[in-house]
Amino acid sequence: MAEESGEKTPSYEQAREELTEVVRRLETGGLTLEQSIELWERGEKLAAVCEEWLQGARVKLAAAMARRSDPASGHSADAPF
Repeated sequence: MAEESGEKTPSYEQAREELTEVVRRLETGGLTLEQSIELWERGEKLAAVCEEWLQGARVKLAAAMARRSDPASGHSADAPF
């Protein structure tokens, strides 16, 4: 995970939890336009972090599945591990 402007990239779970809170605050309303825009921008960044984590997980899963189905690896496609 890349770090932006010296800020530590949160874990997937941390980003998802904060994103949920951002959405809740936006839905609740009662914010100034400036506050809403700041929250929206934070939400966009958090959504991008979540997507980056998920994309990394997809790549790892695809690689693991490819190794499992590769007859040269010594594992059968039907073997659980």
